[in-house]
Amino acid sequence: MTVLHINSSVRFSNSNTRIIGQYLLDALGEPTISRDLAQHPLPPINAEDLVDLHSSSNSDRASLQAQFILSEQLIDELKNADTLVLAAPIYNFGIPATLKQWIDSICRAGVSFKYTEQGPVGLLGVKRAFIITASGGTPVGSDIDFASRYLEHICKFIGVSEVFHIDASGSKRTPEQVIAQGKQQVDALMSTYSANESTGAA
Repeated sequence: MTVLHINSSVRFSNSNTRIIGQYLLDALGEPTISRDLAQHPLPPINAEDLVDLHSSSNSDRASLQAQFILSEQLIDELKNADTLVLAAPIYNFGIPATLKQWIDSICRAGVSFKYTEQGPVGLLGVKRAFIITASGGTPVGSDIDFASRYLEHICKFIGVSEVFHIDASGSKRTPEQVIAQGKQQVDALMSTYSANESTGAA
């Protein structure tokens, strides 16, 4: 099993999503591909290239070809992963702009999903995703949380079979409490998987 780990918090230390994400990776104990969108943001894309990228235009424009190469690389990282770990703080009720740009690069009709008479079908075949969401004041899963539910939708849209959430929010908790409860959620998820594997459950 291979894990694709996506970080997006602008906090490089004392970040709840980074700390809990690393704890999850240690618990999984599998080879990991890491991409830090805060430390290494994707290159900007102009409006013309974004439209042509999503339509898979055959234009030989140099800037577009560079975006195609990057998009294929990002999609290949997903295709080669059994597990996706998305670590996402909530900024102004939504996800960081760098994470949105990653999503715009991987969502391509005919490549990561296709439209059918029954609706869109994901093509990437990732078995499971863990979404770690942190917020100072927005309750994760609430009506004003436009991050975790959106990320779950994107995961299913591109073909992730199972999606699990880890709540790292903490407006009324100390950082130590947030980390401890996040780790407890990870432990519970890992225990469930161990039990399923031992019984052969899906």
